[in-house]
Amino acid sequence: MGDHRPNHGRTHPRPPTGGTPRGDTITTADALLSLLGDGGLTSHFQPIVDLATGEVVACEALARGPVDSELHTPAQLFGAAREHDLLGELDAACRAAAFRGAVEHGLVAPLTLFVNVEPEVLDSAPLDELLAIAAATPDQLRVVVELTERALAHRPAELLRTVDRIREAGWAVALDDVGADDVSLAFMPLLRPDVVKLDLRLVQDAPGPDVAQVMNAVNAYAEESGAVVLAEGIEDVRHLRLALALGASLGQGWHFGRPAPGRTALEGRPTGRLHLPPPPPLVAPSTSAPTATSPFALLPPGTALRQAPKKLLVELSKQLEREALRLGSTCVVASTFQEAKHFTPATTGRYRDLVERTAFVCALGEDLPAEPLPGVRGAHLPADDPVRGEWDVVVLAPHFSAALLARDLGDEGPDAHRRFEYALTYERGTVAAAGRSLLARVSAQAPTAPPAAQHAAARPAAARPDAAPAATPAVVREQVLPELLARGGPAVEQLLRRALAASTSGVCIADLALPDQPIVYVNPAFEKLSGLPAEEVLGRNCRFLQGPDTDEHVVGSIRAAIRAGRDWSGVLLNHRGPHREPWWNEIHLAPVHDDAGRLVQYVGVQTDVSERVAAQRDLAAERDRSAAYLARIEQLAFTDALTGLANRRRFEERLETALWEARAGDAALAVVLLDLDGFKAVNDSRGHAAGDELLVAVAQRLRRRLRRSDLVCRLGGDEFLLALPGLTPEAAHEEAAAVVASLRAELQRPVQLLTGGEVSVGVSAGVALHPVDGDGFAALAHAADQRMFADKRSEAATR
Repeated sequence: MGDHRPNHGRTHPRPPTGGTPRGDTITTADALLSLLGDGGLTSHFQPIVDLATGEVVACEALARGPVDSELHTPAQLFGAAREHDLLGELDAACRAAAFRGAVEHGLVAPLTLFVNVEPEVLDSAPLDELLAIAAATPDQLRVVVELTERALAHRPAELLRTVDRIREAGWAVALDDVGADDVSLAFMPLLRPDVVKLDLRLVQDAPGPDVAQVMNAVNAYAEESGAVVLAEGIEDVRHLRLALALGASLGQGWHFGRPAPGRTALEGRPTGRLHLPPPPPLVAPSTSAPTATSPFALLPPGTALRQAPKKLLVELSKQLEREALRLGSTCVVASTFQEAKHFTPATTGRYRDLVERTAFVCALGEDLPAEPLPGVRGAHLPADDPVRGEWDVVVLAPHFSAALLARDLGDEGPDAHRRFEYALTYERGTVAAAGRSLLARVSAQAPTAPPAAQHAAARPAAARPDAAPAATPAVVREQVLPELLARGGPAVEQLLRRALAASTSGVCIADLALPDQPIVYVNPAFEKLSGLPAEEVLGRNCRFLQGPDTDEHVVGSIRAAIRAGRDWSGVLLNHRGPHREPWWNEIHLAPVHDDAGRLVQYVGVQTDVSERVAAQRDLAAERDRSAAYLARIEQLAFTDALTGLANRRRFEERLETALWEARAGDAALAVVLLDLDGFKAVNDSRGHAAGDELLVAVAQRLRRRLRRSDLVCRLGGDEFLLALPGLTPEAAHEEAAAVVASLRAELQRPVQLLTGGEVSVGVSAGVALHPVDGDGFAALAHAADQRMFADKRSEAATR
């Protein structure tokens, strides 16, 4: 509940990133308890502005301790609370202080108060005290409770319970930091927030593909739900313009005012009312009793149900899984398996792919563990849970929703022949309700030991740093370098320094606990790669290697990985030395955690792969040239060189496809042969160049008059062959005759030659119908040819 990055007006604390307190910034538990007990916490308020009117419509409460104390800033407060296991007490005290401060300073209706719930204490966040404060307020206290994306994947059931309790209190919900991680986009349809708060990078960084993805998802959700979009981090006019371009109607940041005590945050601005959408109905019964309902029971009355054997449901489930893989990192997948034995090795392989490609995957069933495989959230279903008798697969993303909801009919006999009653629905409300019902059964993810501790526990005692000076590569990767050196003694220190100095790969370490995450170590190879000595590199953020032509999408993926504490590998364009020479950097980033499991540093290993990238680009260019040559060869093989129309060979191939579709769709098709009357006279009197110009004009007119589905080719000379698919069998002759009459009138209009003068020709036509006149190209072309000559003889006889 604090702005841990005050230069951007951020509103959430960041956990302390070092395992050991730095200086005097972390106080004792007694000091914090004293502060919580005597009501020493206060709130500063930052204005939230309606971008259309300039009115302040809301204020966000930001926690503050005593001025000039070691617990003044949110980072200090929450760092101490986590250190001494007082996070829940501090979080509750911050909200109470926010409510009291809002009431004391008159920040009530029409203004709205934004407050936060710390994700780590979601399920224990007490609302009774806040409800009492709100009830005692002489004027209405309008409240929006903010939840961050950090809570979504780790504590889904608690999050859904909290959202229901907030809505029962009559308050609204905001989803914060949207776009910082794709999981926030995936969970929007499930949470249905009233306010979507865009992560500040969306207005502060240059637009790129990742920004477009976020805004496509947010705008789709806002259009469907009526939610309000709020842009954070607006510090200047440029940020404001971009926020408006992104579709935000509310803004927050230093451009509108810094956090300040009481009403001083309003800075004399006009105030107004924040208009929020009507609260959505609870899409599932209260999640405090998750066994009260099931996805199948949430199907709307009157839904058409079908019966199918298990084999069909397996294929339908696989298809939904393939759709989820296509949707990618903004997709949620929730499935039930009745019993753990149905989570087979084949299923494990498919779900491993889903974990790698989608935002969140969960699997529920009797005796399924909390993590059936790494990355899949599991849940055991007790005997009285109605979901035990269901087969459910839910796929939900910003632009797609589908659910297979089935109920076991209880057949005896072979498992593969068991029958289910099922519905396949794409109705978004039903799919979201089914997803909520399943996620309400997925409890908080159990905390895992920090990687260093896991490695230490896995090694025999003789191999641990405190038992012998030897150190394995895994230890080097997972521990902070100074700690390793301190534990290993001078011999290990000398060995490691020599190893790093001899490495041909650049190595650097960035400290995430310091402002702007500076580099605190580089080896000689890194100095060579960067083109700068260590003294000009240390203390700077790694972004100094980037330039205006560095791919922002790749940079965004690096930032997302660091925010999530994940490994990252990829290639990025960097610049070397004072002359900014470009080079391609293959980077491998590895997070480093302290003994408490907190992310404290990142180790980066860099390799210059410029020659490889150049070779790959040359190869890609050669492939493009080859593809262009092949396309040209194909064009020459299948296209009439003069008119650009298909030739007979290509026409025959496409006609076979059209005939197949006509047979499958019980439709008629016409083949039309056109011959130009008087073309030879044009050639003889005006020359072959004029004849060629006439043929090109005829081809252009045919293209303009025919439908996209019609086929046309030049047979040769002055003959053209057409196919008209999709005709009504009963009226095919009349429909084809109408088209021929229209084409005849168009082609008989004079053609203005580039060399001057006009020429005109007549048209003879023959029509053959499928299936009446034949079922293949040869038969239909022959019939059309015979009728064309009959038409020509008839025209000659009438002259």
